[in-house]
Amino acid sequence: MTGTGTARALEPERGTLGKAGGENFPVAPFFLPRAWRQDLMAVYGFARLVDDIGDGDLAPGGADARLLGVSPAEAEDRPALLDAFEADLRRVFDSTPRHPLLRRLQPAVRRRSLTPEPFLGLIAANRQDQLVGRYETYDDLLAYCQLSANPVGRLVLAVTGASTPERIRRSDMICTALQIVEHLQDVAEDLRRDRVYLPVADMKRFHVQETDLATKTAGASVRALIAYEARRARDLLNEGAPLVGSVHGRLKLLLAGFVAGGRAAVRAIAAADYDVLPGPPKPGKVQLLREVGVTLRGEG
Repeated sequence: MTGTGTARALEPERGTLGKAGGENFPVAPFFLPRAWRQDLMAVYGFARLVDDIGDGDLAPGGADARLLGVSPAEAEDRPALLDAFEADLRRVFDSTPRHPLLRRLQPAVRRRSLTPEPFLGLIAANRQDQLVGRYETYDDLLAYCQLSANPVGRLVLAVTGASTPERIRRSDMICTALQIVEHLQDVAEDLRRDRVYLPVADMKRFHVQETDLATKTAGASVRALIAYEARRARDLLNEGAPLVGSVHGRLKLLLAGFVAGGRAAVRAIAAADYDVLPGPPKPGKVQLLREVGVTLRGEG
């Protein structure tokens, strides 16, 4: 392959991994052992790419589709891309995948004895996004988070060798909470994609119509609804937080960062008076660090 060809093949990988900086807390912060960082970034690359496929956010030019063996005619067909991505994921476990991000994932899978199930859950969540744009009840939303968020926490525990049934249970609570917080931050953006992750039953309870979510600023009913969902996310974070105290060393700091990132985001939403419609309320670094300290001390 020529130097230009190599650069082109790497463009999708660089673009996808470059999005790590936009997360509420660093995916693989500097203080982790190098081997952990390498494997966590490989897992992140998978999760980010499957989300980009499901959201139609792939880099222009169709490079990812070509890498997955999808014809130009189907390069914009999200279900076809997800099918091809799943086929390439399965190659991670029994042969050689085509996409560079999945080739990057393969050594991590082998080193950590990772199983296909969490990866398949993330693909299933994105398939569901193509079919389901509204969730009738909170329980329905939790079932979606079981696919869209909880596998990530399970993979973090697996990569770091910390999986136990109780830790997985607490991790699921934290990951579901983080997913809900992200939904609250992105209400306006999700609506533009014709998706609403606020449960229909809750919208009815607070007398909120979808048209109320399409305005530049939130009215009192929308703010009350967002506050209600934010409290649910905060309570889940608090229930899951004992996970932090169950581990030690740098893993404890990593997990505290995830919990703190969620708590700081909830506080940022509250500081915006629950008006998320102008754009995602984001916490500052000082607030995030303060929440890390609180979480490490077992407070909050």
